[in-house]
Amino acid sequence: MRRPLLAALALAAAACSATGGGSAVRGGTGGAALDAGLGDPDADIALDGAIDLDAAPGDGAAAQVAEVFGHSERTLYRLDPTTKAVKQVGSFNPPESVIDIALDKQSNLYATSFSGLWKVDKATAKLTLVKPGNYPNSLSFVPAGTVDANAEALVGYDGSTYERIDPASGAISTIGTLGGGFTSSGDIVSVIGGPTYLTAHGPGCDTGDCLLEVNPATGDLVKNWGSLPYASVFGLAFWAGSVYGFDDGGDIFEIQFLPGNPKPTTTPIPFAGALGLSYWGAGSTTSAPVSPVH
Repeated sequence: MRRPLLAALALAAAACSATGGGSAVRGGTGGAALDAGLGDPDADIALDGAIDLDAAPGDGAAAQVAEVFGHSERTLYRLDPTTKAVKQVGSFNPPESVIDIALDKQSNLYATSFSGLWKVDKATAKLTLVKPGNYPNSLSFVPAGTVDANAEALVGYDGSTYERIDPASGAISTIGTLGGGFTSSGDIVSVIGGPTYLTAHGPGCDTGDCLLEVNPATGDLVKNWGSLPYASVFGLAFWAGSVYGFDDGGDIFEIQFLPGNPKPTTTPIPFAGALGLSYWGAGSTTSAPVSPVH
């Protein structure tokens, strides 16, 4: 997710400089220059892998690829949650400033940018425009039986307002409001048969973004898990019982909910911060495994 305020800043920056909205707004270590390939920051990133999570010998089930996705302003990345290896998929084409992504249960990938709603080829990062316009961020699909009784729904937060987006037409409708004095700070992720999480600002979020559990049907607060040791967590993904955070400083980290621990445990993914990138969002399929896979 990229905050809505940045849309206006990005437009102003684009008028003054050819470096793009992200680098001008952030003024940090990531931005369009790195994504464009200066210094080849991705040259030493390990390749990801694919594993068969669900198919037992002889059961005829299809193999499921262990993967979650994160992205900077201009580039899509794939993280293998089993090996923790990261691979650059490619630059978004056309070169949009992508503010968040979401995947449905069949791993169809969608994105929002400062200019519209897009469908994304997750193998190449090619973008196909669905509809131009302004769209909410903190983007995720939520399972059937929550917002819609019969189908998955694409949702997002605009501040504390919880909205639905029709992925076919681009139409937006309001669902509800996040309570408790919280507003979305980054991203939402949801999984079939499991929880829905959101990074947020609000009461008690003093040391970093708070990790909230929210109701996917209404968007309202269920539980505040407390502050994370990271701020500006613009991307969330989920795989096999763990949440993966992607922040503005280029860090990727795993969040685990261990038995007996009142707060989640965070573990940095080695060398993730050394990429020199600034992550703007993340996503994972709603059919990701809910529990650890052994």
